[in-house]
Amino acid sequence: MSATSPETTAVELEPGRPTSRAARRSWALIALVTPLGLVALMALIAPLLPLPDPNAQNLMLRLTPPVWQEGGTWAHALGTDHLGRDMLSRLLHGARLTFLIALSAMVAGATFGTLMGMLAGYKRGWTDTVISRVVDAQLALPVILLALAIIAARGRSIGVLVFVLAIISWAQYARIIRSETLALRERPFVLSLRVGGVPTWRILLQHILPNVGGTVLVLATLEVGAMILAESALSFLGLGVVSPQISWGAMLAEGRDHISQAWWVITFPGVAITTIVLAINLLGDVLRLRYDPRKRRY
Repeated sequence: MSATSPETTAVELEPGRPTSRAARRSWALIALVTPLGLVALMALIAPLLPLPDPNAQNLMLRLTPPVWQEGGTWAHALGTDHLGRDMLSRLLHGARLTFLIALSAMVAGATFGTLMGMLAGYKRGWTDTVISRVVDAQLALPVILLALAIIAARGRSIGVLVFVLAIISWAQYARIIRSETLALRERPFVLSLRVGGVPTWRILLQHILPNVGGTVLVLATLEVGAMILAESALSFLGLGVVSPQISWGAMLAEGRDHISQAWWVITFPGVAITTIVLAINLLGDVLRLRYDPRKRRY
């Protein structure tokens, strides 16, 4: 029997432990996705929960404090606003519209920006020049000024708001995906496909897109948080959703005049926005470490 070194024996006898950074990132991913999923689920089934109508007004109960303060009641656990509407119900129903707007704008911006970025990086030449100059112009425009111009021309609606947010976000995707496509364009497998006469659209969709998919996923995750903040800011300025539609930004706008009398009318939607955006940004960082080969350590 051959001799075995003490080091080898120790390694062989030691049971496997999930000590790698990849394992820790997996647990971090689960820890972040779970609460976000629960919040999204509660928002989705909000109409089925035993909650008051979010738009039902009762001036006799206006500015009722949360249940843990004097005068609070379990019928309105988080209190009521200046029109006597239940804050908990409005938070959950507002989450539905906030998430819908953010996700719709993210999908629209990611789709258009990714396609433009791949096209610019792969075709190069005048196509790259035109798209790159449009991206530069887009990034140079103040967001609020652009939103004001579009909303003034088209009016306030959910569709216009989603369009504005998509216009704001697509340039980020285009710039980053363009740089990755430029590198992939010179890879041997792409060169062989081009020599073989494979159509450009097939190379882009079947070969380039899967290779930039991880980057798109990370950018899209981070942009969801950015879209929530942008929607909240526009609604706070009166450029977002129209009553009786409910969003967290609209709740902030409605509660700002009553913050001295009732702190909860603006604190709860503000905390909800901060918490969700922070969790989404942390999730984006975890995904970035997971999909960026330069950041991987085992």
